[in-house]
Amino acid sequence: MFEFRLGVDDLATTWFAHSPLQETVLSLRARRSAARYPEQQAWIAGWQSRYETLDTELLESLIAPVGFVPDFLTPRPVGPRPDFSTELGRLARTPAEVVRADVIAAYRSDGGVLPPVLARLVDDPAALTARVAEALEAYWTRCLAPVWWPRARSVLEADIAHRGRMLSERGAEGLFAGLDDRLSWQAGVLRLDDPHPAVRAVGASVDVAGRGLVLIPTLFGLGAQTDITQVGPPLICYPARGRATMGEGLTGAHRGAPGGPLAALIGAPRARLLALLETPASTTELAHRLGVTPGAVSRHLGALTAAGLLDRSRYGRSVLYRRSRLGDELAGGRS
Repeated sequence: MFEFRLGVDDLATTWFAHSPLQETVLSLRARRSAARYPEQQAWIAGWQSRYETLDTELLESLIAPVGFVPDFLTPRPVGPRPDFSTELGRLARTPAEVVRADVIAAYRSDGGVLPPVLARLVDDPAALTARVAEALEAYWTRCLAPVWWPRARSVLEADIAHRGRMLSERGAEGLFAGLDDRLSWQAGVLRLDDPHPAVRAVGASVDVAGRGLVLIPTLFGLGAQTDITQVGPPLICYPARGRATMGEGLTGAHRGAPGGPLAALIGAPRARLLALLETPASTTELAHRLGVTPGAVSRHLGALTAAGLLDRSRYGRSVLYRRSRLGDELAGGRS
């Protein structure tokens, strides 16, 4: 179990971020565990031929058998929306002794042995870091950045917008309680209880002590997790809401519009949008999920917002829409 002790000032400096580098690294889990990440498999199939041209031996060694990754691969974001190149630059500057220690710690905690490629390079951390940075940059550029990341980013930003709403409505206790079942909050202590014996064995008690706790949604977590070593500033990654929607729009299975009285009242396209917007989403994401143009979606969103059925909020460069309380009542949902 990990325990994070937060004072009042620490709560005031708890913040959210998403990380393109973290998602790049953790996406390799979905290749190994297809059954655990079914929503990602159509994406993976789509870029398979490009992936096979990469340094796959190294990329696939970065995920230890039960899913651990060396901590240096997922540095804590320095801002809420870092760009990939900035994060990769920080990774490339990781001190050699940290790289070596993190690789060994990840596999030791996992109970596995180093794969041949890591065994050859672990005693030359500078060469290992350079090769990792090159492999991740190629993977990002050829497979993830063109189409997958814009979609993934909209899901992550929608999650963060939702968490902000929960914090304003329910306070810190309600926020932490809603992040993941592994997390619990009591008397200034946030506990992360992972059921895996290897994780419990490396548990720690952490004083946030003015360093700020960052909360990071991910599409590739089966539960909340944190750094193995706890050397750097504290962070917790947790499964993002809406991650299952990553599979929508790729097979056409979700493009139909609901029928019934609501569709008769406001039209099938608007009824479909209202059904989708139980969780926040951007115009671009909705267009992708429905297989239509952003312009077509935008016109319907404007009408639904003007009718008081949707709320809109800005997060960074994105405008996110979500059903209002009136929209919830009309759609038969819950607030």
